[in-house]
Amino acid sequence: MDFFFEPRGIALVGATGTPTKGGYAILKNLMTGFDGGIYPVNPRYREIEGLPCYGSVSQVPDPVDLAIVFVPGRLVPGVIRDCAERGIRGVMIESGGFAESGEQGKALQDEVAETARAAGIRLWGPNCMGLVDTKKRRIFSFVTPTIWNELKTGEVSLIVQSGMLSGAFLIDSMTHGIMGISKVCSIGNKMDVDECELLEYLIDDPDTGTIGLYLEAIPEGRRFVEICRRSPKPIVVLKGGRSPKGAAAARSHTASLAGDDRVVAGALAQAGVIQARDFKQMMDICRALSMYPDIQTGGRGRVAVLTYTGGAGIVSADFIDEMALELADLSPLAREALKSVFPDWMPVSNPVDLWPAVERNGAEAAFGTAVRAVCADPGVDAVFLHAFAGGFALDPNIEFLAGVAKSAGKPLFCWLLGEATDAKDFQVRAQEMGVPVYREIRRALECVEAVFVRKRMSETRAFAFPSGEPLALDSETVSLIETGSGVLDEYDSKKILRAGGIPVVTERVVKSVQEAGESASRLGFPVVMKGLVPGGIHKTESGLMRLGIDSAEAAVRGFDELSRIMEESGKVLIQQQVEAGLELIAGFLRDPQFGPCVMIGFGGVLAEVLNDVAFAVAPLSREEALRLLDRLKSRRLLDGYRGAPAADREALADILTSLGELGSVYPAVQEIDINPLILSRGKPVAVDASVILKK
Repeated sequence: MDFFFEPRGIALVGATGTPTKGGYAILKNLMTGFDGGIYPVNPRYREIEGLPCYGSVSQVPDPVDLAIVFVPGRLVPGVIRDCAERGIRGVMIESGGFAESGEQGKALQDEVAETARAAGIRLWGPNCMGLVDTKKRRIFSFVTPTIWNELKTGEVSLIVQSGMLSGAFLIDSMTHGIMGISKVCSIGNKMDVDECELLEYLIDDPDTGTIGLYLEAIPEGRRFVEICRRSPKPIVVLKGGRSPKGAAAARSHTASLAGDDRVVAGALAQAGVIQARDFKQMMDICRALSMYPDIQTGGRGRVAVLTYTGGAGIVSADFIDEMALELADLSPLAREALKSVFPDWMPVSNPVDLWPAVERNGAEAAFGTAVRAVCADPGVDAVFLHAFAGGFALDPNIEFLAGVAKSAGKPLFCWLLGEATDAKDFQVRAQEMGVPVYREIRRALECVEAVFVRKRMSETRAFAFPSGEPLALDSETVSLIETGSGVLDEYDSKKILRAGGIPVVTERVVKSVQEAGESASRLGFPVVMKGLVPGGIHKTESGLMRLGIDSAEAAVRGFDELSRIMEESGKVLIQQQVEAGLELIAGFLRDPQFGPCVMIGFGGVLAEVLNDVAFAVAPLSREEALRLLDRLKSRRLLDGYRGAPAADREALADILTSLGELGSVYPAVQEIDINPLILSRGKPVAVDASVILKK
């Protein structure tokens, strides 16, 4: 990476003297900030902006170890060959017209990649805006040179797959006085250098405190997760393309439920990454985490809201209730301190409406007393201050308040309204004091939530996939896995699950009406009868399910009916009817980006309707499996609902770890689908299942 971040000299291939061209903007940016050798390359010029211009890369003098390329795509393969002959080890291709433009562009990109690989050259891009390093004043990009007027350094570094978006991020953030930036890495098509390498570099970079990424794909998902797990620095990811793209229907519930990028979300959460949902939110969360990377207060996120208007306090309380935060219960000492500035008729509660106190004592005394009181309260983890700049005598002394909060070790966040000029001045002053300021209540609280979610993640995440004795199955089960192909029927599927230590319902395959009646009687009524057709999964929709069989005679009739529907080409399965309980779905899949993954959710026949599932990269430790259960939106159902027994979470965790091991140890296993996994008196048991093996 030093070719790109610490070059001694740069050859700019495609430099031009035309001010409206990108090759001119790159040159001006290099001349403004880079203190190494700058060598324009363009056979049409002898000199540009006072610098000698060279006809080809081969003529460029030493030292030079980076080439920035901004020429039409068709010329790039020749440039790469010239760089190889000249001994240049790093090439940053900012030109477009490659894989993003269609099949012809993809073929061109493949040619460039192969040429570089053979020559031992590292490639950054193409179709990107290159690199901006504000602290070292290096702009290796065609971003407008007017950026130098607003260049503001900070602790946040960005890795952005989009080209123009990275420049937009930079200019928008700096010109609005919102935040400073350390580095912006625009990587475009990721022909060679990708987010994993850059993430590793930024984790070790002393100028970077928080890392934000916009990615459209994470092809090395498993490596990316491992890097994020090890990172001591906060990481925020905005993943584009989360929704399904109309791909062919998956063969199992497990795979179909993963179709909207929930595997990515689960893997990122497992690795301690905060996931954003839009660009501004990503920047705002990065800003909050850069100001509060390692908070010392409790991880529950108990918030004291200090407002000048009851309506804003109510809205804040509503949002807090929706998020992974709590409205703090103020201590008696804090309430007494607040009463000293409140009129006698005003009760003290949280949210704290300070307007009566402001009218009585002035803004400085009211806000100062309130911030001191809640910061001294051990039951308060964070302070959410509402401020108004430019009127109503409500402009608080933000420098003093920030100092109080900092001394107490309590993160302070601010929601701001006001007259435009005064509000911007307040925002700049507050953020210089380390207080993030927002113009929307919800966005402010999303950032509060991110700070505390990150704290909880950093305290609980695992730093390596578990490594212990691999799961060992009996020889019969191993043979079934190694010789089987495609979708196994329910009976064979549950043989594998049972061998892996997963509890399954007691059942038998029967081959005659006599055997059906006898087996049903031995299992004990009521029983369930199912028809198993090769390659079939969804028996209910095919009419191959019979519930509540309560006699031998009914079992005989059921056998005849199922045999007739299957035209005697399948199996008839009889199993104990499990006592009704909460229905879950659990499974395993082999994701193309993240490898072996497990899932858990609420389901049965309503799996798609409930739409509440969570994924994690496998294999899992027991602790990770338990945390996976807590990522379900409806997780409180597991604690017992309307008198129902609570779920045995330890048993569920065992099932998830076993699923992960089955798929991780035996690569022939492509998918496992347990639906439903019934909580019978709180104990999970697999009632229906399918295993899909590699053909």
